[in-house]
Amino acid sequence: MELVPIGTHLYACLQPDRGLGWSNSGFIAAGGGLVVDTLYDQKLTAQMADLYAEVHPETPTRVVNTHHNGDHCWGNKIFEEAEIIAHTGCAERFDEFTPAQAASMAAMESPPPHLADIAEAFRDFHFDDVELVPPNRVIDGDLQLDLGGLEVEILYVGPAHTAGDLIVSVPDQGVVFAGDVVFHLCTPIGWEGTHQAWVEALEAIEAMAPETVVAGHGPLCDTAGVRAMREYLEYVWEEASAHHAAGRTTSQACQSIDPGQYASWNEPWRLAYNVHRAYKELNGGAWDDSYHTGAAMADAALLREQWAK
Repeated sequence: MELVPIGTHLYACLQPDRGLGWSNSGFIAAGGGLVVDTLYDQKLTAQMADLYAEVHPETPTRVVNTHHNGDHCWGNKIFEEAEIIAHTGCAERFDEFTPAQAASMAAMESPPPHLADIAEAFRDFHFDDVELVPPNRVIDGDLQLDLGGLEVEILYVGPAHTAGDLIVSVPDQGVVFAGDVVFHLCTPIGWEGTHQAWVEALEAIEAMAPETVVAGHGPLCDTAGVRAMREYLEYVWEEASAHHAAGRTTSQACQSIDPGQYASWNEPWRLAYNVHRAYKELNGGAWDDSYHTGAAMADAALLREQWAK
């Protein structure tokens, strides 16, 4: 875990991208302090809070949860006295998957093949003592804040990666804390939302021309990194659409799509999730319909096994 200065009073807390759950956070050390996303468990979030205390000794007064996935909000307990801001789409789904469920999966001695990778990934975290602390300020759109003279924009750009995607922009310094709207050099996974909405969210960030983007996962990037992410989504959508039009099954499409230049991104087998998400939409599913995550996990596990050879 590393604290990286990215502007005046602006910091990124970056974790090594070891795969599922190893997310990033951001900090604005002004106007009482604002944390952008907590981490997957309280132990990691406490370590992060110690880093933030090096540059802002007072306890931060605000937290923004960019969305409801646990690796961006399950550490909220560390800042439970703060104003915790999130979008309605986050708040409504905050406990749809719980730390107890994650702990149960991590404890599996012989998980079924499609759950083996996730069970292994979950063992890196300490879910047993995680206490969910939901947002206490829920917004339906954008929010402007003045943090000691620093203009901060909290912008709703979903449903893209999830239903409640927020990004945090500091326009005067060309910095965007993007949450999981942006993955950099690692393969994204989308849950709710639509292909077009995610592309438009990325285009909106590109239009801001930020000098620094704190991705939800992976290293820092700039506009080029955002564009690469958009191009990945467009590539997968085009490929999935072609296979869907040809009458191939989702699994057949997963087996047929060449990751090409994206094979070097972390965990390229996540392609399967994006194909399943595309097929759901191509089959007429609504943005908030779930795709078959069990089948997607199975296809991802198969790709991982094949591509490791």
